[in-house]
Amino acid sequence: MRTFIAVDLDKEIKNNLISLLDKLKKKGENIKWVRQQGMHLTIKFIGEIKEEKISEIEKILRKISEGHKPFSLKIIGTGFFPHEKKNPRVLWAGVEADETLASLQKELESDLESIGFPREKREFHPHLTLGRVKAPSVWETISELQKYKESTFGEMIANKITFFRSILKPSGAEYIILSEHQLK
Repeated sequence: MRTFIAVDLDKEIKNNLISLLDKLKKKGENIKWVRQQGMHLTIKFIGEIKEEKISEIEKILRKISEGHKPFSLKIIGTGFFPHEKKNPRVLWAGVEADETLASLQKELESDLESIGFPREKREFHPHLTLGRVKAPSVWETISELQKYKESTFGEMIANKITFFRSILKPSGAEYIILSEHQLK
């Protein structure tokens, strides 16, 4: 099963981002937009696991959640990856958080590595994926996206981390909560 660990977003933030997507959708058709259900801050993509690994991962999540306090998240700005190329692949909204998020993410990487899951090679840049580019020539959409590069889409207190299962379907990914872990 395909899995990842994330912070789910407050409904108000999701609604603000959906309003943004409604504006962006008018500009381009070559983008697969994230649905409201898929709006979350991924802390660690684990990938395919066997069912036997669930309890080991949940044990780590319990330990980590007990060692970290709730933290504030601010969803601010927009952009795209990669920056240096002419053909962007991901459109995103930015995330500002205190050092708790970075600390939690580093500990998660380390603890999951200890049970056989490799560390992410790229540096952690918290962001919310808004859409994935399916074909080149999305510059009209990028131009519209850039209008929001300093906009704020909401703030929240992240008080739990969620272990998700992702089922890929032609209509889009379906997300199932395996477990939630309250930050202390």
